[in-house]
Amino acid sequence: MSLSLGLDVGTQGTKALLLDGESGAVVGRASTTYGLIDGLEPGAAEQHPDTWRKAVAQVTREVLATSGRCADEVLAVGVSGQQHGCVTLDERDKPVRAAKLWCDTATSAEADELTAAFGRPVPTGFTASKLLWLARHEPENWARTKRVLLPHDYINLLLTGTAAMEAGDASGTGLFDVTERRFDDRSFAVFDELAGSPFSDAGLASRLPALMDPSSPWAPVGRVSGEAAAEFGLANGTLVAPGGGDNMMSAVGSGATSTGVVTVSLGTSGTAFAHAEKPIIDPDGLIAPFCGSTGGWLPLLCVMNLTGVTEEVRASYGVDHGALTDAARQANPGCDGLLWLPYLNGERVPDLPNAAGTLLGMRPGHLRAGTMYRAALEGTSLNLAWGVERLRNLGIEATELRLVGGAARNPLWREILAACLETPVLPLEEPESAALGSAMQALWSWHRDGGGVCSLRDLTALCVHSTSEATTPNPELLEVYREQAKRFRASVAVQYDSRA
Repeated sequence: MSLSLGLDVGTQGTKALLLDGESGAVVGRASTTYGLIDGLEPGAAEQHPDTWRKAVAQVTREVLATSGRCADEVLAVGVSGQQHGCVTLDERDKPVRAAKLWCDTATSAEADELTAAFGRPVPTGFTASKLLWLARHEPENWARTKRVLLPHDYINLLLTGTAAMEAGDASGTGLFDVTERRFDDRSFAVFDELAGSPFSDAGLASRLPALMDPSSPWAPVGRVSGEAAAEFGLANGTLVAPGGGDNMMSAVGSGATSTGVVTVSLGTSGTAFAHAEKPIIDPDGLIAPFCGSTGGWLPLLCVMNLTGVTEEVRASYGVDHGALTDAARQANPGCDGLLWLPYLNGERVPDLPNAAGTLLGMRPGHLRAGTMYRAALEGTSLNLAWGVERLRNLGIEATELRLVGGAARNPLWREILAACLETPVLPLEEPESAALGSAMQALWSWHRDGGGVCSLRDLTALCVHSTSEATTPNPELLEVYREQAKRFRASVAVQYDSRA
């Protein structure tokens, strides 16, 4: 049996998915959860790389045990990882400190400074701002740093002993020339001048690993070492695909590898992305001009507040999401004037890293659980739709809009999204598209490395399926949410003097 293992090392947990490459069926899955480090300064969001290491070992062993498969049956492994995370390693490749994550907004001042110095946008979430923060705030740790990796690169290093980056994830560092698909040498010199650390002679370029050849996006990063086989329960010599950032792997796992398909991922953050044959450059830098992990490009919208907002409601009321959804159906569309600007963690689009969430139009009865939950669904959907409109204005057209992520299973959220986006939305059978995409990439890499003929289009036809018919916009909701969208955008401008 041609099995591949897909790993998705995320913000809330790590997932493993075992894929049968002959039938395209998922034959095993496992997951574990974890959180952020508590007690940090406002805006900071960190996890220790050891947390991911333990999680990968746990889910890899568990997925094999619960599926009744053995490690020798796994042909290849692919790793998806949360983008932008800043993994700093010492001379023994041990973590210097906890990793600052994509959702860390404590580095907004550094991001603004790099934007001015580079002459192009560097969003707060990108890795470069975290590195400058480290050099400025913790110069001793910066001096100890001999290698800088992204989260999925770190897992690849543990598996193979090889340190490398591929173009997709590297394009989210803020140090990359996305048009040429290579590191931007000028940015290194500018960064080193700004960092000005008196503790180290080595510049940033010396700390970054080799870049894999973007013209061969399937080429493996290496093979599982004997030491890694013992730690993670895999077979010695198993091929390890290049992997990629979670959005790049989600594009593979949702079939957004050809033009016309737009994927919307409903997770802790919300993303919308599509394959492009050429770079898509937003002059304001709000739409990220990422490279894909398939040889093309992946223009991407990211909003920082999505399921985290609904989870706040669930945790506050102590009611599960199913019951809250039922209660939210009893609330009127538009919540009788209650509008939630959902920026609990600041926001990337619009560019408001230091914003806080705001409830507007409060009236008696609005604090009922169902009304608050619907306000969360509507506020996050209106904000996401605002960003998707910007994506469309840059020339990305959708013949099909696919939903992935756990929240895609919520029928009320699908109805609200379809109306806010004014587009039918199609939920996919496998919501864990990043784990599926990394397993698909692993098969692609295995076939190509062995000289076989295998295309991502063939793998998409085999592995990517929808669960049902598309949810179409309800005509009764369209006008409600058009008016809500106008009020939402005007309120953001008033509340935050928005730069969007």
